[in-house]
Amino acid sequence: MGTHVIKMPDIGEGIAEVELSQWHVKVGDMVVEDQVLADVMTDKAMVDIPSPVHGKVLALGGQPGEVMAVGSVLISIEVEGAGNVKESAQPVAVKEAPVAAPKVAAVVENKPVAAPRPAAACQGPMVAREADERPLASPAVRKHALDLGIQLRLVRGSGPAGRVLHEDLEAYLAQGHSNASAPASAAYALRNDEEQIPVIGMRRKIAQRMQDATQRAAHFSYVEEIDVTAVEQLRAHLNEKHGATRGKLTLLPFLVRALVVALRDFPQINARYDDEAQVITRLGAVHVGVATQADIGLMVPVVRHAETRSLWDSAAEISRLATAARTGKASRDELSGSTITLTSLGALGGIVSTPVLNLPEVAIVGVNKIVERPMVVKGQIVIRKMMNLSSSFDHRVVDGMDAAQFIQAIRGLLEQPATLFVE
Repeated sequence: MGTHVIKMPDIGEGIAEVELSQWHVKVGDMVVEDQVLADVMTDKAMVDIPSPVHGKVLALGGQPGEVMAVGSVLISIEVEGAGNVKESAQPVAVKEAPVAAPKVAAVVENKPVAAPRPAAACQGPMVAREADERPLASPAVRKHALDLGIQLRLVRGSGPAGRVLHEDLEAYLAQGHSNASAPASAAYALRNDEEQIPVIGMRRKIAQRMQDATQRAAHFSYVEEIDVTAVEQLRAHLNEKHGATRGKLTLLPFLVRALVVALRDFPQINARYDDEAQVITRLGAVHVGVATQADIGLMVPVVRHAETRSLWDSAAEISRLATAARTGKASRDELSGSTITLTSLGALGGIVSTPVLNLPEVAIVGVNKIVERPMVVKGQIVIRKMMNLSSSFDHRVVDGMDAAQFIQAIRGLLEQPATLFVE
């Protein structure tokens, strides 16, 4: 028997160190070739590290949240044969970290509480968690559970570290479960619990990028109200006529098209700013980043060359990228290279938001929810579908008047949607 040591690989792009996000194995596990051992996080994406050999895990070289240098020891595996470590060589110093996922420490009355259970292979019966045990789940999943009237502590999570996913809620309901079995007094039980969540992996990268963006860029926001009645009528008509064969259209492809057309007159907004080199790069290609909420955090997959795409082409690409991002399968290339970002909270869009720039871009367009309101049109009060665009710009590059005129151009295109396609 020999020892095969796997070192942190060079992922490219000049990266010298990465963050160890999650282990998929523990000491003593048997692994096979191509099995994913760990996830590591670069500045742009999550990367799977597969095993090149069959064998038994001897030791792990780090813990989730640890920043490791390229070339450092990641994992040591016992293999048949000589391995890649010479017998005469000094033993490889690796730290045993028998954890398969980030731990979440909770304290109730200063007493430790069990960490979240490991991911289940399938949805089983109700989980008998303690009343004060807080299961792992994203904010979107928590709201979904609240809307459905489900107590998350009763749902078995199938995600990493037992995280509850949207699919788990649906499976829970499909089995006929409800909250009827929960104690009636649970909603009024006295609680003194606390939860400490390590900021690691994707959440750490998001935090760093948001902090960097707000510290470096001179943010300013501009909000405009748009009458989307006509474009919504067009969307409904196209879906009725072509939805069965070409797929259903959401509002996003129309917004992408409006960005493409408006940017022709505002090239200073389709740009990136290298503030260290003091260079602004204006781009002819429009690569639209579409902010997407995934269970591991906010990701921004990129619709490349939006200027070449039809409504249905854009819709298909947005759907494909969103699925890839939410399932953790988006590649580094799909998560980088955007020139302007579109962000939407959908039905949760509120009235106004102040989106944070996706550096080094100089503009981000935020979509708020559509509401029906009485409006005065030609002296008559009529019901119209209204929506706000809440957008942010880098004032170091974009002047206030240019930003306002750019959003007004988008407004005009959406309120007269035929102009989206007039060349």
